[in-house]
Amino acid sequence: MLTTLKTAYTDTRAADLAWGLGREPLPALAVLDLQLHGFDVQLRLLGASHQVLLEGEGSRCSETVACMSGNSTALPLGVSTLVDGREYEFAARVEELSQGAFAGRAQELLALVADHPHGLAGTFPGSPNAFTALLAQWHEGTVGWRTWHAYPQEGRLVTTRTCVGARVPAALRPPGAGGLEIGGLPEGRSPQVPCA
Repeated sequence: MLTTLKTAYTDTRAADLAWGLGREPLPALAVLDLQLHGFDVQLRLLGASHQVLLEGEGSRCSETVACMSGNSTALPLGVSTLVDGREYEFAARVEELSQGAFAGRAQELLALVADHPHGLAGTFPGSPNAFTALLAQWHEGTVGWRTWHAYPQEGRLVTTRTCVGARVPAALRPPGAGGLEIGGLPEGRSPQVPCA
């Protein structure tokens, strides 16, 4: 689904994005509700930001990538932790593109997401290459989503990928697991994110 967001383009720097888990639903400009193999997934556009709410099989997860204060951290390269007893993996990267390459990539991504039944994308008035897009998927027992946050004035495209996997039995969880252990990966490495 593709929509034009009726708002000013306010989150205008990729470096301002932060990541957080467990936030309550924030006011959304567009929402897409999905059912994926018994999980309720809600994709939410918050301007140049996103929030995904996941609930199913006794678990909940709320992921927010936005310009926000409190209970968040600068956008990490990768996170691997447990959320409500389930494996949670997050990866982010920032691409810097020339103006021509940026326009081509933006239109390609918008076409992909707009035509996908599990996709939600929003463009901003006045700039067809300023957009936020989300695409949810089910892959081999995991619920996952990819997002794209476009900053054409900087030539930067922020891409994230998240997977919420199997429930880990309490007896197999490492000591202290269950809280959020947030950490980045060394430069050039990506976490093992099983979603395609």
